[in-house]
Amino acid sequence: MADRSRSGLEFGVLGPLQVLADGRQLVIGRKGMRGLLAMLVLEANRVVPIDEIVDCLWQDEPPATARTIVHGYVSRLRRMLEQADPAGSARILTTPPGYQLAVDPWRLDFHRARRLVAGARGKPAAIRAQLLRESLGLWRGQVLADVPGDPITTDLEELRLAALEERIEAELELGRHLELVGELRQLVGEFPFRERFVGQIMRALYRSGQRADALEAYQRFHRRVVDELGIDPGPELRVLHEQVLRDDPALRVGGLAEPVTLPPRPGVVVPAQLPAAASGFIGRDEELAWLDRLCDGRDPSATTIAVVNGAPGIGKSELAVTWGHRRAEQFPDGLLFAALNGFAPDREPVEPAEVLGRFLLALGVPADGVPRDLDDRVGLYRSVLAKRRVLVVLDDAWDPEQVRLLLPPGAGSVALVTSRRRLESLVVSNGARMLTLDTLSEDESVRLVDEVVGKPLSEQEPVAVRMLAELCGNLPLALRIAAAKLMFSPEWTVESLVAQLSDDDARLRALDLGDTGVGVARALAVSYRNLPPELAETFRAAGLVPGRWVSPHAIAALCRTDLGTAAARLADLADAHLLVEQWRGGFVLHDLVRLYAREVLGDQDAGRRTAALRRLMDHYLAACDHARRLIRPAGDGLDLASVDPTAPRPATAAQALSWYDKEWPNLIALVHAGAEAGLHQQVWQLVRLVHTYCVARVASRDWHGIAGFGLAAARVSGDRRGEMLVLHAMYKVNVRTGRTRGTLPDAERAHHIARELGEPRYLVMTLDQLASALSAEGRLEEALAHYREAVELARRDGDALGEATVLNNLAQVEQRLGQLETAAQHQFQAMEVHHRNGDERAYVLAVNNLAEMYTELGLLGEAEEHARQGVELARGGSMQFEEAFGRQVLGVVLARRGERVAAQAELAESLRLFERLGSPRAMLVRTALEALTTEV
Repeated sequence: MADRSRSGLEFGVLGPLQVLADGRQLVIGRKGMRGLLAMLVLEANRVVPIDEIVDCLWQDEPPATARTIVHGYVSRLRRMLEQADPAGSARILTTPPGYQLAVDPWRLDFHRARRLVAGARGKPAAIRAQLLRESLGLWRGQVLADVPGDPITTDLEELRLAALEERIEAELELGRHLELVGELRQLVGEFPFRERFVGQIMRALYRSGQRADALEAYQRFHRRVVDELGIDPGPELRVLHEQVLRDDPALRVGGLAEPVTLPPRPGVVVPAQLPAAASGFIGRDEELAWLDRLCDGRDPSATTIAVVNGAPGIGKSELAVTWGHRRAEQFPDGLLFAALNGFAPDREPVEPAEVLGRFLLALGVPADGVPRDLDDRVGLYRSVLAKRRVLVVLDDAWDPEQVRLLLPPGAGSVALVTSRRRLESLVVSNGARMLTLDTLSEDESVRLVDEVVGKPLSEQEPVAVRMLAELCGNLPLALRIAAAKLMFSPEWTVESLVAQLSDDDARLRALDLGDTGVGVARALAVSYRNLPPELAETFRAAGLVPGRWVSPHAIAALCRTDLGTAAARLADLADAHLLVEQWRGGFVLHDLVRLYAREVLGDQDAGRRTAALRRLMDHYLAACDHARRLIRPAGDGLDLASVDPTAPRPATAAQALSWYDKEWPNLIALVHAGAEAGLHQQVWQLVRLVHTYCVARVASRDWHGIAGFGLAAARVSGDRRGEMLVLHAMYKVNVRTGRTRGTLPDAERAHHIARELGEPRYLVMTLDQLASALSAEGRLEEALAHYREAVELARRDGDALGEATVLNNLAQVEQRLGQLETAAQHQFQAMEVHHRNGDERAYVLAVNNLAEMYTELGLLGEAEEHARQGVELARGGSMQFEEAFGRQVLGVVLARRGERVAAQAELAESLRLFERLGSPRAMLVRTALEALTTEV
């Protein structure tokens, strides 16, 4: 079973508790944290109630602060996981009534063990034994040996014993009786009542010529179960005993012994057809090791099949030929090679009958002895190789049917198939193993360029050579072409070639060797031309998406099809290695493949491309509008969620933020593409919609750049409302990031437009904006007047959202003026209105603001209560800014009460969250924490 990537976090319970970050073991800390993490890992992706956690950690005597201690453990574990892997491959979520570890099951050792055991069922004995050995190799000792309490792990121990029994059964089938006897004696002693081990040692002893010992093993077991349990052995064991007594011939039918490799006889040709291996083969150490393990662990009575698949130019053929030469001594009866031309330009795929004829001739069959009929050729081919161990390399296969008849029979032969497709049916029907090639690493790419050129360019021009590797996308074919140009044409320098490759419009032309027929675009063109029309359309659509990755939803919108069809088409393109599915539903184009797709798109009518881009923007407008309303209610009058009913629909605010996190690079690219295409209306609308996300995330990267595009688009299109809404969006993000100084002209412009439009809700929005800008300039009394006007207008118009927003900001200015009691009253009103409106994020912020005001009023009990409420609500709703603010206030309250240790802990966590968000508040918290730490 193929292993997943080793990047990110991995969790082990099959032994002492283990957490690996990119292969490096983390120190987990105290026993309680290990116990909690062990529970979350064992119940991964399921909620573990906090009461259950307390019961497990403390049995019948939990301390009074048990729940608080658990909260602290979770906080420290979260910090540990986030620091070890900021990408978040595993996260601890607060999900009432407890916590859950959200993680890909493949990152859990016991899940991999179970899958290996399940995958072994029904496989040939040799494959079964290998899979079960891999599974058992995951155990590092007693399950959770270093975890306190009594975690329930009996099912994992039973899994290990079942895997042991099945592995031994498979090896008995393979005839390894004598070598199993010692292991089985130990297992029978360790597990004396496990009947299957007893039956297996009886068969192993009998087939090793130790019939008396086999009978004695049964008698010992019989006496023990009768004396200690008062029962007889089971029916299967009794039948086996009778078979041993009467020397039943069925017992002598074990697995096939390892075949004897026959040396070549006089007159028998030993073919050596592999092409010459490329000199200076670079990298691929892991892939070569994978092939070595596959070869070393192969079943000597069966054929081992490996399919090496990958994108055009990735180096599949080179790997297969290089490995074949390196392991040639393992195949004393010959090396056969056939170029199947599955994806060769201007050539038809080679028929199996033709390849069989060549192979038979290479194996010494006279030309007049080669049968005409395909079935006869297959029969003769299998007969000739029946007891010979050979390596058969089938390069560039089109489909499984082109391969099946060319597979050698048993005797430990290996068939190595390369293809641009995955050929999954060979896995299902022939037990093939799959190896997918990725691009080279940066260091390997640099070494390859040096090797091809024949001199250490990376030492002479290190920066330029690394830039060259990046522009080639670390694709071996592209790297060899670029290096060949440097070698053939001395006038080319690395910098001049980098300059040419940096032009996206010229890069593919530069990666072509002209008359040789070798080029990246030519290699990709073969794959593209072989696509059916619907997949060719999908490939072009994927090239149209301006972002880094493509989703089935986006393809459904572009191709006007349903989501299931779009997902299936993308999967087919990934199968053809024109896309890579980097996560479920997330498909990425290699940079050079993207350039080729856009080159193909260049042949289309510009109007059709613009219409497709408009459909894509409508899709994202609908998705963004739906997602932003889950984060905060919208009061701007934009209703775009229905322009594409097939757009994704997150169900919660946390899911909406997660969707935005993932899509943000695509949204940035889409704003740029829409602006270039002149889709001004959709550009400003998209900018307005995403500002809610930027406020929640304390301004996301690239916000200010796209805000400028949005403002320009609204002004170019003459859309006054759009200009006002984008100006207001810029104000909201500036407030959250502390950049409100100098925004007064924009605020006055927005309010002027709102007065022209005459809509009360826009007047409320822009009065609030204007007051905030005045406050930032220190003109507090003017700001108060505008806030009060906005509150009255909102109440007259029934604009509850606007009223609550302005009340909150009004209270902040009153707080600055020292009018604390009035500020607290207005803040309390804002909190209640937000609560009635269901605006959870604004409600939590208002709770925290009120806690801060109570602190200044000296009402520390009320301040602590509200701050703790704000923190708990923010954690449950994935509101990092609000949680950080609540912890900041709570830390100040605890410090005033003299609880320095607790205060330091809250301020430290607040600082961590603010720094993660890039919030300017981090500086305030750091100052408070340093003062508290140095205080005597």
